[in-house]
Amino acid sequence: MRVIVVGAGVIGLSCAIRLAEGGYDVAVLARDLPLETTSSVAAAVWYPYLSAPEDRVAAWSRSTYEEFAKLAEHEPSVRLRHGREFLTERTPDPRWADVLPDLTRVGSPPAGFVDGWSFTSPVIDMPMYLPALVKRLEQAGGTLTRAALSALPTGADLVVNCTGLGARLTAGDPTVTPVRGQVMSVEPCGLSEWLLADRSPDELTYVVPREHDVIVGGTSQPGDWNLAVDPETSRQILTRAAELVPQLRKAKIIRQRVGLRPARPTIRCELVRTRTGHPIIHCYGHGGSGVTLSWGCADEVFQLVGTVAADTP
Repeated sequence: MRVIVVGAGVIGLSCAIRLAEGGYDVAVLARDLPLETTSSVAAAVWYPYLSAPEDRVAAWSRSTYEEFAKLAEHEPSVRLRHGREFLTERTPDPRWADVLPDLTRVGSPPAGFVDGWSFTSPVIDMPMYLPALVKRLEQAGGTLTRAALSALPTGADLVVNCTGLGARLTAGDPTVTPVRGQVMSVEPCGLSEWLLADRSPDELTYVVPREHDVIVGGTSQPGDWNLAVDPETSRQILTRAAELVPQLRKAKIIRQRVGLRPARPTIRCELVRTRTGHPIIHCYGHGGSGVTLSWGCADEVFQLVGTVAADTP
């Protein structure tokens, strides 16, 4: 069975790998190659964020955590790192906490916070990880081709739509909207643990050390399509982060970037058929959780493709 996957972010590549390694003939078509996608901007610490419905997100995130834990044993772009999250309100354990081996409450959160927890989470170095996914896809017999598509392609037994914000066009879905995120990469400054500390929904603070840099963010700006870096926003991000991680005050900025998270009221992961009966699997709208949900969603897409294959003469 020939399958075309549209989109080469982390969701599209993960789905394509599952299918190619499962024996399907897979071609990935994408306007943006992996290092040009929103996925490449992600700080990529495993953490369900800006995504729903809660029950499916919890299941997908558990599956993905387990997959990353396995990958961390041999894939250099994936590491398990301990970290802390500080909270402004007393909060019950999240629904996905059961997958964590070491979730504990923070005894004395810093000023301005009243609760928090610490746990070990996968951290994925996306500039390394995305090329590794492409290599794995190609080793399984799949292909990746740049293609500017105005609509979903024909010419395959089945199409998997993983276009993120592009689903506004490819699926005619106006409920997919951008949530702008601005981040910076700074030189390593002796950090080994990640930190999350959000004082308000639109004021994100996260510090995520990687092999060769530290990602510092960020913003959450719904409906904002602006891809230009705002210097004042960068100053505010670094000031907030340095209050909690003083080493950042002298850190040299390497790069600043903006990504548009593909938000949707609920993630769409389902099989539909066109009026002519042609099967399409939609898998988009992951908000800020594309990496966190990637393998769980890829597993579900694989199962959906299996139902189509079973019905195909």
